[in-house]
Amino acid sequence: MMNRSDLVLKYAEYANIPKKKAEMIIDNIFDQMKNALEKGDRIELRGFGSFVNKEYGSYTGRNPRTGESITVAPKRLPFFKVGKELKEKLEPVK
Repeated sequence: MMNRSDLVLKYAEYANIPKKKAEMIIDNIFDQMKNALEKGDRIELRGFGSFVNKEYGSYTGRNPRTGESITVAPKRLPFFKVGKELKEKLEPVK
């Protein structure tokens, strides 16, 4: 598993820059992606994948504790779709 700290360290090594500068760059990238999704924009990273917001309407659900019917509010959630190149690299060879 790779987390944000690992990504910062890997990028700092790759770019041969101080860890603080790499952290600032990675944070800026994530902030820009978050801002784009908040505005409803699509993010497409060729060869990797794309991020889009999916709209989900309200529906009637059940409270698992009480079994009572409840109305679940509509929501918008980010969705990631794997790009063709990445998908091909991750699929086992036949």
